Amino acid sequence: MNNFRYLLVSLGVMVTIVAASAASAQTTVKLGVLADMSGIFSDIGGMGAYEATKMAVEDFNKLPGSDKFKVEVISGDAQNKPDIARGIARKWFDSEGVDALVDLPTSAISLATAPLAQELNKVALFTASGTSDLTGKACTPNSVHWTYDTWALSHGTADAITRGGGKTWFFITADFALGHSLERDASAVVNANGGKVLGSVKHPSDSNDFASYLLQAQASRADIIALANAGGDTIKAIKQASEFGIIQGGQKLAGMLLFISDIHSLGLKTAQGLQLTTAFYWDLNEKTRAFGERFAAANKGRYPSMNQAGAYSAALAYLKAVAKVGSPKDGAAVVKAMREAGTFEDPLFGKTALREDGRVVHDMMLVQVKAPAESTKPFDYYKIVSTIPASEAFRPLKEGNCPLVK
Repeated sequence: MNNFRYLLVSLGVMVTIVAASAASAQTTVKLGVLADMSGIFSDIGGMGAYEATKMAVEDFNKLPGSDKFKVEVISGDAQNKPDIARGIARKWFDSEGVDALVDLPTSAISLATAPLAQELNKVALFTASGTSDLTGKACTPNSVHWTYDTWALSHGTADAITRGGGKTWFFITADFALGHSLERDASAVVNANGGKVLGSVKHPSDSNDFASYLLQAQASRADIIALANAGGDTIKAIKQASEFGIIQGGQKLAGMLLFISDIHSLGLKTAQGLQLTTAFYWDLNEKTRAFGERFAAANKGRYPSMNQAGAYSAALAYLKAVAKVGSPKDGAAVVKAMREAGTFEDPLFGKTALREDGRVVHDMMLVQVKAPAESTKPFDYYKIVSTIPASEAFRPLKEGNCPLVK
């Protein structure tokens, strides 16, 4: 009897040792979601981006060979300040073992952290940044620009509106990198289509009063008042434009960067009829609906923005590339593996591929916001006007002046 007990104890010890050895043999991969957790962009990224990244880890852990890796996800508040975001990123990279950044809520933050990721051979997954400079003059071998950019947004929305008769434009522009890029890229489309930009006015980020800017736009008598901003700024500008009766006066608003969370905050009564360009819509097909419902269940009924969908898809593609390379330690090698995956079927974005300039290409959609009577369920907000194929949706590779492109 004593011998049997001794055998059982010995077997238990051996199992414990084997399990501990297997755990210690796992390679740790650490993702840092650096997002706006409390400011004007928190609804479009924020904790939703963190939850979406964790969903990607859950799905990666179901894949063959994933047991060789232990994936951790942490989060931080970038506070929409480049110096703070860069400081957090450096601390994460230097002392907390973070291998890749996800989200990066503003273009200025992304432009500040891209060189740092390259310097330390980490990876930056830009899923919430707009400026097309990230795949142009500021491209790096360690950067991946996933969801959208200002070139794609401008060529989708501005092209459709100018071809539809909106020939004269006035821009209300956020005075930082994203706003400047949106105005620059959209102005080029307006001019190319025979339109004319009558003027523009800049405003600081997180403005509360858009009255003076809207009055200048109204006085210009432009057909289109283009909002080259995002998040809370766009919401406030649209609400105040409605209060001033600008739409009733015959001018139209064009949101150059709008998210489904913005439409939810505005309400369909105010937002109906707006046209916008998006990379993702949760109610597009069976796969996007499954993701949307799963995301909503974990996020108090709120459905995912394209940035949050981008965080999921970019993180999952990154982890698959890490598994192929065998380690996350050489960031440039992981990005190269992502690129060498070729064109693949992403569950949320469809046919997807990573170019050598860091630009991820996929279809984009021009959508129109539904009227209240057309919406039949929560977050049923968009009508698909047209699909912009990947080959047309993003700036041609050779036009970006990325030094990586030979």
